[in-house]
Formats: sequence, C-alpha cells, structure tokens
Amino acid sequence: MNIKRDPMKPKKVLLVAGEVSGDLLGSHLVEAIQEIDPEIQFFGVGGEGLRKRGMKILYPSQSLAVVGLTEVFLKLGLILRALRALNHFLEEERPDLVILIDFPDFNLRLAKIAHRKGIPILYYVSPQVWAWRQGRVRLISRCVKKMVVLFPFEVPFYEREGVEVEWVGHPLIDIVTPTLSKEEAYLRFGLDPQRRTVALLPGSRKKEVERLLPTLLETSRLLYDEIPDLQFIIPLAQGISSQELHLTESLSYPLKVVEGWTYDIMNLSELLITASGTATLEGAILGKPMVIVYKLSRLSYWVGRMLIQVDHIGLVNLVSEKRIVPELIQDEANPKRIAEEAFRILKDPISRQKMVESIREVRMRLGESGASKRAARIVYSMLREGEG
Repeated sequence: MNIKRDPMKPKKVLLVAGEVSGDLLGSHLVEAIQEIDPEIQFFGVGGEGLRKRGMKILYPSQSLAVVGLTEVFLKLGLILRALRALNHFLEEERPDLVILIDFPDFNLRLAKIAHRKGIPILYYVSPQVWAWRQGRVRLISRCVKKMVVLFPFEVPFYEREGVEVEWVGHPLIDIVTPTLSKEEAYLRFGLDPQRRTVALLPGSRKKEVERLLPTLLETSRLLYDEIPDLQFIIPLAQGISSQELHLTESLSYPLKVVEGWTYDIMNLSELLITASGTATLEGAILGKPMVIVYKLSRLSYWVGRMLIQVDHIGLVNLVSEKRIVPELIQDEANPKRIAEEAFRILKDPISRQKMVESIREVRMRLGESGASKRAARIVYSMLREGEG
C-alpha cells in the first residue's frame, strides 16, 4: 500500500532507540536531519539524548532495555504495552517514515506492524543478524526498505540477502572526543597523576552492572595487591545511579565513581576492563588497550552458544576479523582470569604495543568523519520519495 503524502505538511518520523547506545547515535542522527530540515517532527522511544534534540518521547528507552532471554520474559508485559502504544501511534498519526535503531527483539516486531500499514522503514545500526539468528534477515528483507550500516563487512551480508544497504561509517568517530586534558581530568576526578589508572566499565544496563560489577571489583583488588601503584575509576553510564554501586563503599584500595565523563576517563586510563558493547569501540577510537568481559543468565548463554555463528563477540574483534583483545565470557569472566589478562597488558610493554597498533587499525576500519550527516541525507531522501 503506497500512501500519498502532502508535501506542504511537516514530515513525521517515528524513531525507536531502545538502549543507551541507540539513544546516543539516534540523537546525533536527528541533529543532522534537523540541519537539513528543522521542520521534521520526531516521535518515539528514546532517552535523554533524543529528548534534548526535541523528540517527543512516547516511551522511555530505560524501561525497555534488556539483556538476554530471561530479561525479555521478565519485561514482556512492558514490551507488549509499548508495542500496542506504538501501533496506535502508527494508526492515528501515519508517520512518513519509521527509523529503527538496533534493538532487534523489539524493533523487528515493530517492523512487521509498520510494514503492514504501508509505512516505509529505514533500519539504522544493524542488529547482529550476521552473528546469530540469521533467519531474521528474511524478515528484514521483507519489511525494511533501506538498511544503513556502520561496518563495511555488513554490506556483502545484506547484499547476498537482497536487502538494499548502504554503509555510512561509524558516528562514534565524531562523537568520541574527550573535553578535558589529562591534567584537568586527574584534578577533576580526584585522581593521583603519579598512579596508573584502570577504568572499569560494567555496562549501561542495570542487569549488566549487577552481574559484572562484583567481578570487576574483585578483579581490581587482585590487580592492586600485585601492582600497588594502580588506581581505579568507574564512569557511570547514563541511567545508572550511584546508589546501584553500593558495593564500592567498603573498598580498601583507591577507586573513584564518577557520573558521566566516560571519554575523558577512558582517555586518561592505561587499561579498560569493559563489558562487551559500544564501549569497546569507544575505547578503540581512543587507542586504549582493553579486556572485554561479559556475563548472561545461564539460559541466555546456553541458547546463545547454539545460535551464535561468529568466532568473537567483542565489536573490536569483529571489526578486526581476528582476536586482538582478550574477551572473557560467562565462567571465564572471573576475577582470576580477568586479572591474568590485565597483568599481561600492564606488565608486558611489547604485548601492549602490539595491541595498541591493532586497535589503531580498527579505528581506520570505522570510516571517515561525517557518518551521521551521510545517514541524515539518506533519511531525507526517503522522506522526499513519499511526496506527491
């Protein structure tokens, strides 16, 4: 069903970004679209970043973000209510375009709803269908008009499946910019410039933090016992409150908890111990050695092992197409193993330098500056197609 649009009316876009990383990339996309046409109206699911760009939040993303299958079951009621609300919005408002950002378990369901209503869909930031549950690409081929991807290796995958796809590069190239000098950062965060700094990044979702933080704290204790000149710092992700980090209160070694300032904290750190996800690419752009860790519920991990079809889970290793940084998953993500990998990086300058050089190559593979602007031009072109 092709819907004729009135070219005189402001365009309406429904945008769904269900996680912190999606809110970040979505807010920069919206900003770039508004530079082309400030009259375009945005509605949808998002967080603080998209709200600040003027998007009307129909459902807050924090309430929907999940990790693994068990969390999907726990939040199923919320997810279904949000889908019903967005279905009603699509029916009543008839937006000119739907933009979906990653978040596949929710967004692919919404894609089917929007497709049935004849509303064109642009998918920005591909779900990792090339890594697991590849059957979902058939749904994408049927419902999504345009796939805009951030990694060059995603293009041939979608082309083989007959999906119209375009690579724009990664927006993080422009976004990941420290605002403080290292000297200013040490002062602001109360760190000792004579000590070596290790950043602990336990994730951006509450369940991630609950699973990983105790392990990272025990790891940092092992590291400090062996290398007493270390200090540790945790930058809080958006949506995680300091009250949720109460385990840090009784520590006997130097550790700071800071709200925000993630890029400045990464920049002054000698090593990142980080949850798998966008933070690994942010660290790579800043050229930082890292250890990637991740834990899921037993059920989610068991199912994931049967379905995953790639050799790595860390984005840095996926982009590199080889394992350049250690990744420790599930039972391997224990304090002793994490500390072993961290010691190797902290104590062996040759090994560390090799890792840094490989990470620089990852940075080059992410493309050139201007990804959000390139994606915005594609969005605007699709909006113009519906006129007449």
